[in-house]
Amino acid sequence: MGRWFNSLIDLRDTPDEAEFRAGVRAWLEANLPAGDQRDWSRKLYDAGYAGLTWPEEYGGKGAPYSHQAIVLEEFARAEAPQHIGVIGLGMAGPTIMAHGTEEQKQRYLARILSAEEIWCQGFSEPGAGSDLSAVRTRIDDRGDTFVLNGQKVWSSFAHIADFCILIGRSDPDSERHAGLTYVIVDMKAPGVEVRPLRQITGEAEFNEIFLTDVEIPKANLLGEVGGGWQVAMTTLLHERGTLGFALSGVLEAQVRRLVSLAKSTNGHDAIVRDRIAHEWIVQQALKMTNYRALTTLMKTGIPGPEGSAVKLAWSEANQRLTKLAMEILGGEDDGYWRHQQLRSRGNTIEAGTSEILRNIVAERVLGLPRSR
Repeated sequence: MGRWFNSLIDLRDTPDEAEFRAGVRAWLEANLPAGDQRDWSRKLYDAGYAGLTWPEEYGGKGAPYSHQAIVLEEFARAEAPQHIGVIGLGMAGPTIMAHGTEEQKQRYLARILSAEEIWCQGFSEPGAGSDLSAVRTRIDDRGDTFVLNGQKVWSSFAHIADFCILIGRSDPDSERHAGLTYVIVDMKAPGVEVRPLRQITGEAEFNEIFLTDVEIPKANLLGEVGGGWQVAMTTLLHERGTLGFALSGVLEAQVRRLVSLAKSTNGHDAIVRDRIAHEWIVQQALKMTNYRALTTLMKTGIPGPEGSAVKLAWSEANQRLTKLAMEILGGEDDGYWRHQQLRSRGNTIEAGTSEILRNIVAERVLGLPRSR
């Protein structure tokens, strides 16, 4: 998925990648529709498509990152469901591998891949939003245990999760990035309350988590007390590390749907054609950015900041695209685009708000000074 020849890059698959891609497509054709999401996730694991790049000792395949990118592209193109443990796969698992003890790795990693245990994320807070340095959830050291008090918000899968990766403030007098600690919370522990958040679509994908005197063992610490910021950066880098391939695949499918809609209703409108062409160009630019990010990931093993740029561009592109679809429909509800347009309003909030992502791009891509 990208080889350099002199000063040019060949974006075609290598023979190995082409064979792997063909295998993924054949598997999808044979196994869709998916059915129950947990059963589907187990099928992904059994087929070897969950945790492709994870070490074999933890249940993965030790495959190259290019294979992971191919899986994300092909699943998005086929509009196949994700593994139900997407937060465990993309965030909790890589963080445990990077900062966890051997006991933690053996305890959690294989069960993430098999969907035996589902994870959620406890980062955002009502008073902090996507700004992790402003979190106020307390993590108090009580000798043998930590005691947690606070509130988290926008936690996907919290209503079905077994565990939560959570960051809180262990030094009440600290400010900003200092004094933060990263822990694993058992979602069945006494004092953990989950309340669903009803969205404008009528669904409840996200949740609030209330923590009242929740006791967790010291063995649930990831990294060092007070070193939570560094651990959280690992989580966020991996959250957006290969996500771009899935996002650009989703956008590609949406552009195809939009073209079909325009042809069936208002295909001869030059302005509509220009606006659709613009979204196709954005989708192609995102794909090229993904390849550049993949090159960095394959060289270093560490995701770069390009994922933040892709997520930012995708979220705003998807909002424009769904708005255009509704304009073509004249505001009528066709059962698909209305739901997509309403759901897209959350794109610029989830997985980092657009404001936070612009700061990341400014500081880590453009090299501009920190805003504060």
